[in-house]
Amino acid sequence: MRFLEHDEADDPILSVVNLIDLFLVVIGILMIVIVRNPLNPFASERVTVIENPGAADMRITVKDGEELTRYESTGEIGEGGGVRAGVTYRLPDGRMVYVPEGGGQAEAE
Repeated sequence: MRFLEHDEADDPILSVVNLIDLFLVVIGILMIVIVRNPLNPFASERVTVIENPGAADMRITVKDGEELTRYESTGEIGEGGGVRAGVTYRLPDGRMVYVPEGGGQAEAE
C-alpha cells in the first residue's frame, strides 16, 4: 500500500493541472482589470482621464466612443495667439450683443 501512495504523489499530471489552474486565475484577474479600466476598449461612453494633474508632464486622454485623443503638457505657460476681433456687451435683459471692430470697413463693403 505504501508503494501505491508514493506513486500518486509523483504523478506529473497533477503538476500540469496545478499550472493550468494558476493560469486560469491570472487570466481572470487580467479580465477584471480590463473591464474596470476607464479606457476600456469595449465601453462606448465618453471618458476623460487626467494623469499627473498640475505637474509639468500632465497628460489628458479623452475617449469618445472608439476615438482616443491625447493632450500632453509642454510645461510652458500658454499665451494667446489671436487678435482682438470685437467687443461683446451684455444687455440688461441678459442677452449678449457682439460688435465687431472695424465697423467702417464692413460698411464700405
